[in-house]
Amino acid sequence: MADSPRPVLALDIGGTKLAVAVVSADGRTHGLTVEPTRKEEGPDAVLRRLFDMGHRAMVTAGLGAISAVGISCGGPLDARAGVLISPLHLPGWVNVPIVELAQREFGVPAVLENDATAAVLGEHRYGAARGADIALYLTVSTGVGGGAIVNGRLHRGAAGNGGEFGHIVVRHGGRPCLCGRNGCLETYASGTSIAARATEAVAAATQPSMLAALPVIRGEDVSSTALAGDPVATEVWDETVATLVDAITDLVNVFEPNVVVLGGGVTRSGAQLLDPVRAGVLRDAMAPAGAAARVELAGLGDEVCVVGAAALAFDRVQEDARV
Repeated sequence: MADSPRPVLALDIGGTKLAVAVVSADGRTHGLTVEPTRKEEGPDAVLRRLFDMGHRAMVTAGLGAISAVGISCGGPLDARAGVLISPLHLPGWVNVPIVELAQREFGVPAVLENDATAAVLGEHRYGAARGADIALYLTVSTGVGGGAIVNGRLHRGAAGNGGEFGHIVVRHGGRPCLCGRNGCLETYASGTSIAARATEAVAAATQPSMLAALPVIRGEDVSSTALAGDPVATEVWDETVATLVDAITDLVNVFEPNVVVLGGGVTRSGAQLLDPVRAGVLRDAMAPAGAAARVELAGLGDEVCVVGAAALAFDRVQEDARV
């Protein structure tokens, strides 16, 4: 029997948080560490903290030497060159050669991928999309990203940035998006947008709202107060659900997937989000695609991007072994 592959180190760079873990070949995380990104500090300071987190995770995991490093981050990025070109949620991060820096820091090969693309691979290998021939993943978090498995293989697109599902337009002439367009899904469904729209709604409301007592409104405050029946929060939440239904229905009609997996911080609301989205897609998608596509929450939960980055790192090790 072949020896099990050595573990890898996974680094996930989000607009809100950094997550790091050592991951074994069975997809289990060890020494998981999560810290705020504090992106305003700039790439040098943030990457120094990220790499320090990596070293601490390796010590805590106690699994010995790693074989590779997998890195996930929002785009735009150049996965082949290992460069963060200009991630929308990391302003000022321009042409950061993160793969080269990680290889120098840890002394092993490193690989970079869009976070949601990494996530769909993680879910396909270890989570809710395991074994699916066609699977879609949407991360609904600080922003909205996406990834796809098509015919059992990871879809990257011609330049490696395919799957930007957050930039499907769901409201023509709608809210401005960081990508330069207006009305993108990200501007209505992301946690950042939910909080911003709720803040605006409270300021304009003619009826009382529990949200008005909060010094800062967060996305999770909106979901919890909507669940409690608050009318202002409910209006914002219902719009969030409706835009997700619109976008996912379009994706189901185009890809005809076996499963659509939803992950990211906004999905911590659980059935409050999943049930109406699932029902709306089943109602609106064309037959037979809509009836065939399952809509599920990420099986890997908050660890999905970390585990996805690790899956990419394991693939890199196997590719190097074949050379």
